[in-house]
Amino acid sequence: MDYDRIPSLPRLFFDQAQALGDKPLTYQRRDGSWHSLSWREISGQVRALARGLVALGIQPGDRVALVAENRPEWLVADLAIMSAGAITVPAFTTNTTEDHRHILTHSGARGMISAGETIAKRLLPAALHADIQFHIAIDPAEKPAQLPFRQIGWQEALALSSDDAELDRRLAALTRRDTSCIIYTSGTGGVPKGVMLSHGSIMANIKGAYRLLLDVGLGHDRFLSFLPLSHSYEHTAGQFLPISIGAEIWYAESVEKLVDNMAEARPTIMTAVPRLYEAMHAKILRGLEKAPKARQKLFWLAYRLGRKKYEKPAEMTLADNFLNLVCEVLVRRKVRKRFGGHLKAFVSGGAALNYEIGVFFLALGVRLLQGYGQTEASPVISANMPSRIKIETVGPIFDGLEAKIAEDGEILVRGEAVMNGYWRDPESTAKTVVGGWLHTGDIGEFDADGYLKITDRKKDIIVLSGGDNVSPARVEGFLALQPEIAQAMVHGDKHPHLVALVVPDADFARDWAAANKASGEIADLADNAAFHKAMAAVIDRVNTSLSPIEKIRRFALLGEGFTIENAMLTPSLKIRRHKIRERWGHVIGRLYDRG
Repeated sequence: MDYDRIPSLPRLFFDQAQALGDKPLTYQRRDGSWHSLSWREISGQVRALARGLVALGIQPGDRVALVAENRPEWLVADLAIMSAGAITVPAFTTNTTEDHRHILTHSGARGMISAGETIAKRLLPAALHADIQFHIAIDPAEKPAQLPFRQIGWQEALALSSDDAELDRRLAALTRRDTSCIIYTSGTGGVPKGVMLSHGSIMANIKGAYRLLLDVGLGHDRFLSFLPLSHSYEHTAGQFLPISIGAEIWYAESVEKLVDNMAEARPTIMTAVPRLYEAMHAKILRGLEKAPKARQKLFWLAYRLGRKKYEKPAEMTLADNFLNLVCEVLVRRKVRKRFGGHLKAFVSGGAALNYEIGVFFLALGVRLLQGYGQTEASPVISANMPSRIKIETVGPIFDGLEAKIAEDGEILVRGEAVMNGYWRDPESTAKTVVGGWLHTGDIGEFDADGYLKITDRKKDIIVLSGGDNVSPARVEGFLALQPEIAQAMVHGDKHPHLVALVVPDADFARDWAAANKASGEIADLADNAAFHKAMAAVIDRVNTSLSPIEKIRRFALLGEGFTIENAMLTPSLKIRRHKIRERWGHVIGRLYDRG
């Protein structure tokens, strides 16, 4: 695949569809079984919908919003919008009406494509404040009355006719510099910005990913699409990368059914955020507690030997190597089978992966590659090579990108993968891309092998009143690693020491409540003195691993977790610090009032 010579993402897709024809491209689970659509079938739908969009008046450069869960129609709609010369504006299915209003009005979207009544209930009221001309509903639904724009069903949109020659003309006119999509950042620090990614920027990114996959081995690949396609990570790595290598895309049903879907789909590649691996780690350990003692001992032997082989291979003895082979058969094969048995690699991105979590999976024979990037870089900047994993790093820089470290330690990146800029925000664009260099806002360093290590987030650094700098993400990583803790956020800017807001693990809280004849509701346990004492022991345990300035002096238990619904988590499961401080600022204040 000569990625450098392909002019646009639709051209990439149509060329692949012509070559692969009746081979399956997508799989979706419906009515208890998996249903496939071939490259030819998807290609026909893309052309039909693109003609429909032209018939509806969409012009090159117009924006069309897309709000749906991961499914074949998402891929069809995305490619159809681009094929018509327009720009896809993806939005998260969890967005509130106000979120949708901001995206629709700020992007100037002329049309919308959405799935399901739940989304429509939040999206349609927002559209009343925008210049929307039509709404295409993927799923059959009653058409709401008295809306100032046209309502169209999916099949009706596919059946709309327009000049096929006009569509071909628009496809031929697309260039790598043209904006393909505007992806709104998830807003960890405030109002989302619209990141303009070009056809070429995404193409450059999947070229780098392709080189990485060559290292793991290509052939008969299956991707399990789980992260929201409205996130740049999944949009590039979970949609366009598999298209470019002719792989199958299986759409996961939900978080709750993810493990079952993995066993059924048997993916070879899967991308996810660290929170998923943390949840898997906790689930494995909880299941292990119920296993027979002999099985527990064998599991921990496999872990210890696997970790030793990764961290100190020169110290492996003949006995270690023999026992390690036994563990490979009796433990690691069973662990890999839980993930479908064909997994070549998990790829972790979107946030920093805790070292202990990474080593845990590597020690158990599951290849986990930590990568790094951001939406403004389409989004992957670097990733570990499968043949040489250094999980404490985010790997070497992708082919086609340049990177350097500024005087203040900030990572700067340059190359075609860098965004066209922020939509309708030239001031922020000028501050972020200077002389062609993307200022990532992350602090890092390169090791002797050219592997990048992220040491901090520039804007998230806590500066204590004594002048010391503390990384909140590092401390939160230690907290989240504890089985008794589900989530945590630390605070300390302009204060003499750190405090923490802690959400207890629901399973631990329930077990503790049963053993102590207390209410199992976290909201009740948050004010239970005995439970607070039990959690204090956990905080003390964490503090033994932290430096003096990182130690947590006070903490409060929260009866409510950080969720997407309460706006304290982004859709990619990163905490929104400003939202948490807004909601729990009075609790943080009381922690400091205690001295």
